Amino acid sequence: MAKKEFTYRGKTIEELESMTINEVAELFQARARRSLKRGLTDKHKVVLKKIKKNDNNLKTHCRDMVILPEMINKTVKVHNGKGFVSVEIQPEMIGHFLGEFALTRKNITHSAPGIGATKSSANISVK
Repeated sequence: MAKKEFTYRGKTIEELESMTINEVAELFQARARRSLKRGLTDKHKVVLKKIKKNDNNLKTHCRDMVILPEMINKTVKVHNGKGFVSVEIQPEMIGHFLGEFALTRKNITHSAPGIGATKSSANISVK
């Protein structure tokens, strides 16, 4: 069985790459479309230029950068507040923001309660 070709709103990746940023923005949802219609900031332009130049060691703090079709199959290291998280950009990520894939908070899992945490914790054996 052949793998189904990815399309975004009825457009293939090749069609999306041939479109201008404003034409692609028309396909995005409201938040990303509004962000692109306001224009790319200087930092966003630098990131986009480095991605087009095939810079494999790209680190960025631009978490609010919209993922565009030119960025597919590239790896970008996005800052999460403490360090850089490596993000491999897939076609399904088009129209999302880089920051959505570099989580800033960890999941916390608690172990057993400590001694004195509750009245019933006195009955728990200490190892």
